[in-house]
Amino acid sequence: MYQNKITLTPQEILEKDFKIDTRGYRLKEVDQFLDVIISDYEQFFTIIDSLEKEKADLLREIMSLKQDLRNAKMNVEIVRNNSDTAEISNVDILRRLSQLEKDFYGKDDN
Repeated sequence: MYQNKITLTPQEILEKDFKIDTRGYRLKEVDQFLDVIISDYEQFFTIIDSLEKEKADLLREIMSLKQDLRNAKMNVEIVRNNSDTAEISNVDILRRLSQLEKDFYGKDDN
């Protein structure tokens, strides 16, 4: 997915050999190579930031969906209990009140 944005692989960096002049490595060649490495690292950081934001969004969505699932299960249970008897019992009222308190105060037994 990101391979076309990244110029160098770790193996290419490891295997890079610079030609040696009489006074050492050719500075221009080293500088150009380091510029490519710097560009790659900047791209890595951009990718990581993007993925971290996406991960946080997905975690929030998961938590929301879990809460919706818990609420739906509770509603199904209430409907099943109510379909058996025509009138609302004190137990049903207490369950509903308990669920409302959990939703309001954010308490979770799981």
